[in-house]
This record gives sequence, structure tokens and C-alpha cells, in this order.
Amino acid sequence: MKNKSIIYIALAGLLSVTSACTKLDENAYDQLLTDDFYNNKTEVLSAVLRPYTHANAWVTPSGQDSWWRAAELSGDQLAWPTKGRHGEDGGKWKRFHYHSWTADENGLNRAWVLMYWGMGLCNDPIENIEKRDISKMGISQIEKDSYLAELKLLRAFHYLKLMDLFGNIPVVTQVGIPAQPATKSRKEVFEFVEKEIKENIEKAPKLSRDMVGRMSQAGAYAMLVELYLNAEAWTGTPRWDDCIAAADKLIGGAGGAQNGTMALDPNIADQFSTTNDLSKEAIFSIAYQYKPAGFQPSWTGEFYHFKQQEIYGGGRNGNDGVVVIPGVYSTYKDADLRKSNWLLIGKMVKFTDGTPVLASEEYAGQQLEFVDNIQKNKTGSKVSNMSEGEENSGVRFNKYKLGNQFAGPGGKPEVDPNYNNTDWNIYRLTWIYFAKAEAIMRKNGGAATAEAVQLVNDSKKRAFTATTWSANAYTTATLTMDELLAERGREFIFEGFRRNDLIRFGKFTTGAWWDHTASSSTRELYPIPQQQRDLNPNLSQNPGYN
Repeated sequence: MKNKSIIYIALAGLLSVTSACTKLDENAYDQLLTDDFYNNKTEVLSAVLRPYTHANAWVTPSGQDSWWRAAELSGDQLAWPTKGRHGEDGGKWKRFHYHSWTADENGLNRAWVLMYWGMGLCNDPIENIEKRDISKMGISQIEKDSYLAELKLLRAFHYLKLMDLFGNIPVVTQVGIPAQPATKSRKEVFEFVEKEIKENIEKAPKLSRDMVGRMSQAGAYAMLVELYLNAEAWTGTPRWDDCIAAADKLIGGAGGAQNGTMALDPNIADQFSTTNDLSKEAIFSIAYQYKPAGFQPSWTGEFYHFKQQEIYGGGRNGNDGVVVIPGVYSTYKDADLRKSNWLLIGKMVKFTDGTPVLASEEYAGQQLEFVDNIQKNKTGSKVSNMSEGEENSGVRFNKYKLGNQFAGPGGKPEVDPNYNNTDWNIYRLTWIYFAKAEAIMRKNGGAATAEAVQLVNDSKKRAFTATTWSANAYTTATLTMDELLAERGREFIFEGFRRNDLIRFGKFTTGAWWDHTASSSTRELYPIPQQQRDLNPNLSQNPGYN
């Protein structure tokens, strides 16, 4: 059971600490928040926790136009193709896939607003807590300092991800001041984020059971790892030694741990199960408590088929949306447990009794079968592109497990008492291992060292049995930079890092995959949404966009 503090995250969303949640055509950074608040510790804590419920909307695959969609659907692993009469959605998913988005893209505008809105939910409590007397808020000075550090780190996280997508953005640290902020260069934003992290990391709480789902020292170190791993791509100056140093802090436990000592989990399921709050390697996550708080994962709509609840024995279906791009499935060896545990393919049966799950669209009345292609198999067509899908097209997401709401055949497995509680990992220790290994290799001219190989092998070996591991272990000869990128894809599929990785490895705009061809280098940044530029003339457009 997660610590009771997570319950407050959901409850905080019910309190009147924000303005209306539906005006997504406004400048999010100028929406004023309620000033008559912070009168006791409960209200203070509610304001501190409010940005986390909002982060669910933009940093996870939440069913909304978000950072996650922009970070994954433009890469070489995932796509949302049109499937029969579903999924055309004005061509928005095709524009992501083919890198043909425009500055008028409403989805990018919504992502911008969601993220800046979340940043505003950090700015408001920072301002209010800073200016108020602790006796009137009912908190101690230690608590005040800790809350402020946590919020400033969380604000830095918002800016890190905004910088990832849009590069050159405004930095705002006060609600509504200035009303029309000017664009700062990506380098300036990078320096702001780095400074905020360094100034607050030691003031923030260490990661512990009490900090599940919240920003901590461990989360701050993870942000530094991400910042320095991408420093060359984002600023033109590599920071590999700094990346390694920040990774070592986390690996050594300097930031604390969610459960005991920071360590890799022993198997590939622990980070993605309904009890993944017990994971030893979780660093920062969006945490859910369904039964006591009604706060549940949002990714079902993104990934699940219309009949998915029958497959896993739960109560939630989806929009039959995101699938694995053809051919990605075959990059996993058959002995790789990630292939069989994280991906869903083949004929589907009902969780409760093992009988066939029946399709509902092109194959209505027939058994639903997910296939590793996107084409109109029913007509015998071999044309494969973003327009040619059917309801069963594409290998499916099965990485995170919701658990089962109903028992299986003969009552086994029993109902999962943690159904619908699965946390979404933002950072986990496996990612830190890979980041350190990459930094070591880049320092070494792209060649693997024994230490880099050990870091990747320590992570990868969990995906193989004792009898199959030796044939699949990396050596300094086999762990090339291209292989590291491929292995990153296999390990972190669905986790939001693929666009980022492809840019860093020089493949995002030069590479070709499935039906996607190379694009312009300007596509490494998304455009500043034209809707925002219409509202704020001080925003400069990124190069390559009108």
C-alpha cells in the first residue's frame, strides 16, 4: 500500500486552488490562482501537491495532447495509424509520424498550455509560501524550506521538458509577471534549469516512502543526468563527466530511495506491476491510488483496444490507438522476456474463461488477433502506411499492468487487490545505468569500456533466463553506439525517451523507418505554437517555421 501522502495528491485536485481548467487557448503562465489560501498545513500541502495531479495530464500518455505524445509519436517505435473508420483525427497522428507538423498544430498548442499551466501551479505556491509567515500557515521553517525546494525542483522539471520539445521558450517565475514574456534561448533555459536544481537539491527531502510520487533529491539528480546527457544536443557543449557524476550520486544512494536502498529490481516486472510502488529502482513517478482516492492511470485510452477489458480482466477499454511500428517487435530476440511480457500479439482470449475475444470492427464476430503489420489484411492488400490499418493492426502495449478486477478461470488468478493502482515511472534506475554507460562511451570516442558493458548487462540480463543469458550478453566489441541505441529502444519502449534518443544519436531527422523518410533538421525542435504567438508577440518562432 502506498504511503497515505499519495492520497492527498488526488484530493488536492478537488480543492479550489486554480482557475478554470478548460481555457486551453490562453497563456497558461498568466492564469492567476487563488490568493486566499494557505491558511493551515492541509491547505499548504494541497497546493504543494496540486501540480502532481496535473502532471498526469502532460507527462504520461494520458489521452490528452501532451509532452508524451510529442516525445514518442514522432519516433521510430510507436504510431497511431488510421484503423478502418477510427483514428484519422484530422491527420494529427500522421503529421507527427511524417514530421509534417505545422506551427498551427492544435495538439502542440495544447501540450504547451498544459505544461505551462503545470508550471504555473508550481509558481503560485512558491510565491505564496515564500511571502507568508510560518505561524499563519501552521508549518515549521524546515517544512517551509522543504516545500519550496520541492516545488522549485518540480518547476525545473517542467522547464526541462518544455525545453526538450520547443527549445527556445520564455522562463516565468511569477504568476502573470511579465504578462507577455519574451523567448529565451535554449542555452539560457538550460542554465536556468541547472541553476534551479543545484540551488535546491540539498534542501529537498531525500526519496523515501513518504515521498512516493513526489519530487525529491533523487528526482533532482535524475534531472541532472537527463540535462547533462542531452547537453551537447541542447546547448552545443557536451557534459559527459557531469552526467556520470550525477548518475553516480543516484547509484550510490545519495538521493535516497523509495524502498530501502536504491538498486535495480531483480526482474523486469517489478517496475510495471500494480505494486510497483514497492520497486527499489523507482526514482520519480506519477503515483495513483484508485480505491481510496479515485485517482487512476490515464494511459488506457491511449493504448487499449475497444475490447481490452476482456483480455486482462478489468473494467477499462481504450481508443484502439497507439501501436508498435511494424518490425520493432522482431528486434527483440525470442528469448528476450521483454518481448513476451511487454508486448501483446496474437489471438486474444478472455481473462475470465479463456474463450476467444471477438473483434468489433472489420473482423466483428471473429477472434481478435493483433498482428505485426499495418495493412488491410482482410482484402489481401500489402500496402502498408499510416492510412491502411485495421482494428487489429500492430503489436500492442503490455508493459504496465493494471491488474485484474475479475478472477481468472476457476478463480485463478484471484482478483488483484491493487487493481488500477499502477504508478507511471518518469525516471527509474535502469535509465540512469544506460545514461552513464552512454556518457562513458561518448567520452571514449563511441567505444564501449568494461564499465559501460557492465552497466548495460546488469540491466539487460533480467530479460533472459540463466540458460539464455550468456548468448545475449554484451561485450566491448558488440556494444557499439548503434547497438546501444537499439537496446535503449528495447528497454525504454513506451517510456517517453525515443525522440530524445534519436536526436542525440543523429537519427531523428536523417533516419528512415517503416513508411517514414528523412525530414529536415529543423524538425529537431517543434514550432512555438502560432496560437501562443498570436497572444504574445514577444515569442520568437523557431527556425524553419513560418
